Amino acid sequence: MARVSARFPDFPWDTLTAAKARAAAHAGGIVDLSIGTPVDPVPQVAREALTAAVDAHGYPTVAGPDDVRDAVAAWVARATGAASITRDQVLMTIGSKELIANLPNQLGLGAGDLVVFPELAYPTYEVGARYAGCDVLAADSTVAIGPRTPKLLYLNSPANPSGRILGVDHLRKVVDWARERGVLVVSDECYLDFAWDAPAVSVLHPDVSGGDLTGLIALHSTSKRSNLAGYRAAFLSGDPAVVGELLAVRKHLGFMVPTPVQAALAATLGDDAHVLEQRERYVRRRLQLRAALEAAGFAIDHSEGALYLWASRGEPCRDTIDWLAERGILAAPGEFYGPAGAQHVRIAFTATDERIAAAAERLTA
Repeated sequence: MARVSARFPDFPWDTLTAAKARAAAHAGGIVDLSIGTPVDPVPQVAREALTAAVDAHGYPTVAGPDDVRDAVAAWVARATGAASITRDQVLMTIGSKELIANLPNQLGLGAGDLVVFPELAYPTYEVGARYAGCDVLAADSTVAIGPRTPKLLYLNSPANPSGRILGVDHLRKVVDWARERGVLVVSDECYLDFAWDAPAVSVLHPDVSGGDLTGLIALHSTSKRSNLAGYRAAFLSGDPAVVGELLAVRKHLGFMVPTPVQAALAATLGDDAHVLEQRERYVRRRLQLRAALEAAGFAIDHSEGALYLWASRGEPCRDTIDWLAERGILAAPGEFYGPAGAQHVRIAFTATDERIAAAAERLTA
């Protein structure tokens, strides 16, 4: 496939065309576990709020109405333990990917500025940094960063793709290191609600931040917790100076979340029942799929949280993709997320119960 733009690498999922076709040819149909898109219903509380706000004839604002901002702040305080969060410390975004892709640019970073992200990482961290003209470095420890001081350092816990959860001590050491050097820490916490084998802690939690949010930003999303991926409803919170700077920039650029979506976002953040119900679905699917993979000879590494199993057969990941495709299963090659993933595949358990059961049957046949 020819490169569309020399400014970016090929879009990773475009390289799965042949494997997808092979999996789709399976007699029982494809089980697509490659992307992790939600398949379960949008909660009723979101539908009702969206419908009630449908007469949105005027332009929304980038900041959003006070009641929505207050709802976001209240959720952040409850979920992260950062009790002092106010409406001026939150900002809605048009999904979390949009924010990550544009963040270095909107922060005014560019040529000569260094952006650091994990060795296994969501590709958009690097894409957004390169889009702004920044230098990039994949590193899992502050020691590996070396003598150069970055302007922006990404954390991700629970992590995509590996499901790794960073503990309080690890997070606090990174925050202390960054503060000594004036580095902005941006923690992608979109899977905070989905911790399975260890507790997940926000970078905003007082045990990590010391009760001071200076230099800290956390990103959260309703795509996974509330099945609102199609709504593009996410938000950031933390250092009020950084939030204010981003608000000012995004006003000029017109990054506005539609009014009905804002209403749905606020409604879902005020309701925990649907999240608990969704967690129960994922618990069942995760256990069934993990047991089948292990029975088929896969090793499962990390995977303490998030919505994926980080699996390996001890071979190049593309060989594993082909092995799965012969059984009608499509997964994501670990190399999508960096060279450290060369012998792993990321397998999402976000498919329906019926498709997860089909995958399990094929793996153990």
